[in-house]
Amino acid sequence: MPARRQAAPPAGAEPWDADEAFRRLREAVRGRPKAAVFDLRDRGFGSPFEVLVASLISARTRDETTLAVGLRLFPVAATPAAMVELGEARLAELIRPATFPEPKARDVVELSRRILDGHGGEVPATMEGLTAFRGVGPKIAALTLAAAFGVPIVPVDVHVHRIANRWGLVATRTPEQTMRALEAALPERYWIETNELLVPFGKFVCTGVSPRCSTCPLLAMCRRVGVTQSR
Repeated sequence: MPARRQAAPPAGAEPWDADEAFRRLREAVRGRPKAAVFDLRDRGFGSPFEVLVASLISARTRDETTLAVGLRLFPVAATPAAMVELGEARLAELIRPATFPEPKARDVVELSRRILDGHGGEVPATMEGLTAFRGVGPKIAALTLAAAFGVPIVPVDVHVHRIANRWGLVATRTPEQTMRALEAALPERYWIETNELLVPFGKFVCTGVSPRCSTCPLLAMCRRVGVTQSR
C-alpha cells in the first residue's frame, strides 16, 4: 500500500519563532517571482534614485508590470538629470502600463528636479526627506530606505499587513500601525527581509482569498485570524 500522507500539524500548534519562520518563508518563496523593486535592484537597477522611482511606480501596480516598466525605463533614464531631460510626456509613455502614468510622471520629474536643486543630486536617506516629495508616502519611503540604503525598517504593503495580522503576530488596522508593531515584534535583522519575502508569499501561498493553508509551511505557527475559507 502507498504510504499515507502525514497530516499537517494544526494551526497555531507551535509557538511563534522568528528564526524558524523566516527559514520556512525563504523555502516557501524559493523560485517564485520576486517583489518587483527587489528584483530590479538585483538586476542592477538598485541606485537610490532607481529604487525610489520604481517604488513610486509600484504603487497600486502589479509587480509584473512594475518590473517590465523598470526594465524599459531605466536603460533610458536612470538619474535625476536624465529624468528631467526626458520630460513628463515621454516618461508617461514609458510607464503607461502602470497605474496613473501621468500623475506618476509628474511626480517623478518634480522630485528629480528637487533632488538636483535641493539635495545636490543625491536622494535623501531619511523618512522625512523622502516623504517631503509629492507622491512619496511612508510605504514608498520605507521601501526606498530598505532596498536602496539598507536602513533597518519594515516596508508594509497589503501583503505584509494582511499576513502579519493573519498570523496573529500583530493586531493592527493600518499599514503604519503594522510597521511599528512588526518592528517591536521582530528582530531587527529580519525587518528588511519581511517585505522582500512576504510579497511573493502573499501572492502565491498566503493569498487574500482562500489561502493555501493545507500546504503552508508556517501553518503550525499561524493563528489564521480572519480565515474562513482555505485550500
